[in-house]
Amino acid sequence: MLPVLLAHLVLALVAPALVGWMGRKAFWVLAAGPASAAVYALTQTGAVLDGRFPVEQASWVPGLSLALDFRLDTLSWLMLLVVGAVGALVLLYCSAYFSRDAGGLRRFAGVLVAFAGAMVGLVTADDLLLLFVFWELTTVFSYLLIGHYAARKPSRRAAMQAIVVTTAGGLAMLVGLVILGETAGTWRLSEVLADPPQGTAVTAAVICLLAGAATKSALVPTHFWLPAAMAAPTPVSAYLHAAAMVKAGVYLVARFAPAYADLPAWRVIVVVLGSATLLLGGYRALRQHDLKLVLAFGTVSQLGLLILLLGYGTQGAALAGLALLGAHAMFKAALFLVVGVVDAAAGTRDLRKLSGLARQMPLTATAGVLATASMIGLPPFAGYVGKEAALEAWSAEGDPLGPVMLVVVALGSALTVAYGLRFVWGAFGTKRAVPAPGKEAPAGSPQAPSSTPVQRQPLLLVAPALVLGAMGLVVALVPHVGEQLLAPHAALYPAGHAGHLTLWAGFTPALAITVLVLGAGVLLFWQRAHVERFQNALWSPLGADVVYRRWMRRLDDLAADVTGGTQRGSLPFYLGAILLALVAGPGVALAVGVFGSGTRLPVAADAAGRDDVFHVGPLAMVPFDRPAQLVVIVIVIVATVLAARARRRLKAVMLVGVAGYGMSVIFLLHGAPDLALTQVLSETVTLLVMVLVLRRLPPYFSDRPLAASRWVRLAIGVLVGLVMMLFVLAAPLARVATPISVDFPEEAVTWGGGHNVVNVALVDIRAWDTVGEISVLLVAATGVASLVFLRQRSGAVLRLAGRRDPGAAVAHADDAHAGRAPGGDVPAPPSGAVDPTAIRTVDPAPPRTGGARGGRGGTTTWIVAGPTLAPERRSVLFEVVTRILFHAMVVFALFLLFSGHNNPGGGFAAGLVVGIALTVRYLAGGRYELGEAAPVHPGLILGTGLFLSAGVGLAALLAGKQAIESFIIDLYLPVFGHVHLVTSLFFDLGVFLVVIGLVLDILRSLGAEIDHHAELEGAVK
Repeated sequence: MLPVLLAHLVLALVAPALVGWMGRKAFWVLAAGPASAAVYALTQTGAVLDGRFPVEQASWVPGLSLALDFRLDTLSWLMLLVVGAVGALVLLYCSAYFSRDAGGLRRFAGVLVAFAGAMVGLVTADDLLLLFVFWELTTVFSYLLIGHYAARKPSRRAAMQAIVVTTAGGLAMLVGLVILGETAGTWRLSEVLADPPQGTAVTAAVICLLAGAATKSALVPTHFWLPAAMAAPTPVSAYLHAAAMVKAGVYLVARFAPAYADLPAWRVIVVVLGSATLLLGGYRALRQHDLKLVLAFGTVSQLGLLILLLGYGTQGAALAGLALLGAHAMFKAALFLVVGVVDAAAGTRDLRKLSGLARQMPLTATAGVLATASMIGLPPFAGYVGKEAALEAWSAEGDPLGPVMLVVVALGSALTVAYGLRFVWGAFGTKRAVPAPGKEAPAGSPQAPSSTPVQRQPLLLVAPALVLGAMGLVVALVPHVGEQLLAPHAALYPAGHAGHLTLWAGFTPALAITVLVLGAGVLLFWQRAHVERFQNALWSPLGADVVYRRWMRRLDDLAADVTGGTQRGSLPFYLGAILLALVAGPGVALAVGVFGSGTRLPVAADAAGRDDVFHVGPLAMVPFDRPAQLVVIVIVIVATVLAARARRRLKAVMLVGVAGYGMSVIFLLHGAPDLALTQVLSETVTLLVMVLVLRRLPPYFSDRPLAASRWVRLAIGVLVGLVMMLFVLAAPLARVATPISVDFPEEAVTWGGGHNVVNVALVDIRAWDTVGEISVLLVAATGVASLVFLRQRSGAVLRLAGRRDPGAAVAHADDAHAGRAPGGDVPAPPSGAVDPTAIRTVDPAPPRTGGARGGRGGTTTWIVAGPTLAPERRSVLFEVVTRILFHAMVVFALFLLFSGHNNPGGGFAAGLVVGIALTVRYLAGGRYELGEAAPVHPGLILGTGLFLSAGVGLAALLAGKQAIESFIIDLYLPVFGHVHLVTSLFFDLGVFLVVIGLVLDILRSLGAEIDHHAELEGAVK
């Protein structure tokens, strides 16, 4: 099976290129995919008959219990033959159906072949989850195929309707499959069915499976999506809605019926939905005037019959259902292809506008008559053999529901005869005064026989339908062969007697019922005008499609109301909603579980035997280890309360910073200097960034006092704090297994070659997590920059400035020659100063004059870009401190980087120190000073850091080790002496560069670029 699936995959991928190269003839090549499935099924016929079912297994995702398990048994063999043979003929039909200049043909070809491959995987999958994967693939591909004519509203609506309905059923089916897999203890489909689990949960699972089958096979009340899907091209209707996709639900029922057909819930659902669908579909087909809709509602009816037969639970009905499944694929696909030929030739599918086509299109008419004869159950066709077997099965067995089933099937079959004759007459019969397509017959026109003008169609367009129609006759002539092939699966059903497939069983009750059915159907067709008037006169409830559309509109309105009420553009509101959800959901559940259990949780090991342990309900707590912790906690609480009540943004940010620094002290007092250092540095960088952002925000959160909202924020903060405290207290005590972290100290030395457990864990033990985290940092930096660097806006400001003041450009030039920055008040940057915005954009930097050591009046310049600042913005003390500390901070960062493997530090902390140093440079000298301090694109630093960290993993693979596995190198170097080198140092260096790039990108975005915008806005004013 795997080679067949791979063939479909390859053909689907190359289909667009093939169609672009070969045109419509590419479908001849693409037909090889489904044809290979049919050929494979035929070559395995002997093995399937002998019970030696071919099995193929391959591991996929063992951790999720996903495996590529395939198995070809009797049912899979039949479905594979149907999917492959009909699919190949439909693809050949496509080569003549579409015009040479048809739009979207490349995508259509690829999706159709991919759908065929998904069906092959679906019917052969022997893994529950793999079955669902292919199930959903057919849903997605059918959505694309139904909506092929994307420019047409009916196609878009039909595609959306189909995917909504079938996806809903697919999700219910997934629940059922998961319950079955978990209950059975295996995900192998054949093993589950060999020893099916029982119980209430399994009954619920079976109902979920039937929900998925009902939506896929268009059973009542979800039948409405199938007629709407006729907006798709005719090849799609012939394949998906007659032979393949809708049969997926029938296949699911036939697969699980041997194990669960004896469940009362199964029997009730199958009988009620199958009977209702059989009768409703046939009834609706009698009033349709579009040939495709006649067949569409007929398909709905036939699917109800198939579900009844294959899901009822008796062997005789199952054998009849399998025979009808194959017969239906042949005659219904042929009829849809015939409609495509008629539509292409006459330009219409309205049976009221068609006349005399039997004489003009004899081969097409022959194909239509052969397929219709099989559909209505005329001997000697395959449809007759299957229906006779069904009637015989229910009339011969002593089932109390047997008479009811006979009546239902007889009524449905009579309707089938009526709409089958309606189809043949409507498509090929000669009628009176049929107007030309698109025109109405004038009043008083003579009622003389007429013929619809048609265009000659190629033989390749007719041949597939003719082959399928003829196959319905050929197969029926050897019913014993069909019985031999299909009986093994029917024998798996739990009840009833074995059925038989035969063309002549003598004068039996089944034969008498067949005669009555044919007579009633002919009578209904003969009185079709009266039947239509009777149907129109009857009161009819709202159709399922109308109910669906109204429900979807109500759902859209509800979604709009909910969105309008929740998506208000208020970040505090969003954050408050998230935090309240945390309190109301996990918080309440945890509180009930902890305080409602009545069981006292054990005291932590490090607190056992202490006198200061006190209990709150079942929780045992130690308030603090030393008084300093209590002092810090009080400071943090006060800062947090004041922050929640603050109205000024800067005040709130500073108070939050106090709380953050307090947490770093708590880390330090608990003996975690590495965490304390990282917290201090992170808090510092965060504060600086927030201050930069606040420059462009109003000073207050709101112009109104809103005193009540402060108390709301405070209440939310208190609740969330209590919930998080409860989590922190309960989570460690709820552990039932030894945590892996207990081995970290030993592994850090043995495998990581370092004594700083925190840093070794980041760069070695859980290095893959760190790779993901630094990737997120890179994405965050890119996102911030993309929001700030709006060059169109800046260009608009420049153009606006030029329009307001035509002499602005001249004034700027004069200022430049005078050694001043644009505007006349700020000195121009000295020679060598770099504008960081010029690195990112095409805007020219102001002229560079002066020297690094010279400024106004010959004063000493402590920083390069100091002269670019206005005098009132300069601070000599700050510049001196910056000059002294910058290089010292960089050297200290390098120390943290290289010593972090054994002492507090590491690449993350070192990168933050360098980031703070760059921030100090920027605050002291502005954007030109930042450009001088780091005249390199931040993206280059970010990319280099990520590449370096990932490169360590590649190097380990080249060395024959696991990805990102570290190895230790001990060597002796002159002067340096003994050198202990661990390759994770290079990984840490990558982290170091990523953090520097992130901070630099934020400074350039939220600092330098905002300064640039302010200068441009000042020029406009």
